[in-house]
Amino acid sequence: MFRGAPPGIRTFPSGAFLYDGDDGRRVLFDTGYATGRWDTGWRGVAYRRLLPPRVTDDDDIAERLRADDVDPASVTHVVLSHLHPDHVGGVHRFPQANLVLTAGHLRTLASPRLRAGVLPGLLPEGFPGDARILGDDEFVPRTTAGVDLRAVDLFGDGSYLVVDLPGHADGHVGALVEGKVLLAGDGAWGRDLLDAAPRMKALPRAVQHDYETYRRTGEVLTRLAAAGIRVVCSHDAVDDRELLS
Repeated sequence: MFRGAPPGIRTFPSGAFLYDGDDGRRVLFDTGYATGRWDTGWRGVAYRRLLPPRVTDDDDIAERLRADDVDPASVTHVVLSHLHPDHVGGVHRFPQANLVLTAGHLRTLASPRLRAGVLPGLLPEGFPGDARILGDDEFVPRTTAGVDLRAVDLFGDGSYLVVDLPGHADGHVGALVEGKVLLAGDGAWGRDLLDAAPRMKALPRAVQHDYETYRRTGEVLTRLAAAGIRVVCSHDAVDDRELLS
């Protein structure tokens, strides 16, 4: 994956993150992999050969929530960082929730090329329905810990900022929660790899939507982490159950 790095094997969990906000708001960031059989044709076969997931029935996002005494029906909002299979596989478990997507997500859905890594067969019928679509011009400049970002204040109270983290996929976003924790999605493949993009080999560069922008996003995440913001990537092996404490 990276020039100069020794060969090795690494497990990449597929993280989903729940925020309990004020007034009964429960916001889920990403939904993990789909369990069971994938009806996704040759594209799904190609994906699973390249990135073979190990998913059991217990990994279903609804089951994971119930195991933590959270009723999936109580989730009020689902924010998707991007539309790759390891982030949208459980979205059908939340038909009652308000979906939050970006204009870049819609562009990807309109032209789901193989390189974009989107498998429409994993998405529920009628997706995205009446989702809230964050337009490119809704992301406004905002400074956090001395670092310039572009973000949408989802609820207007500063508790949950949807942050533009471009490069990995068109419309890719993260979420800054209570000004303390940045859920970075696939802004990097791991917290320890924030500054590794310049050493990335040709193939992993090629699967990024825009490698140069991805590299710059890694620099932004590195500065945020240095400034005291807890940066959590979707594929980090997170041991803490509570990230805001």
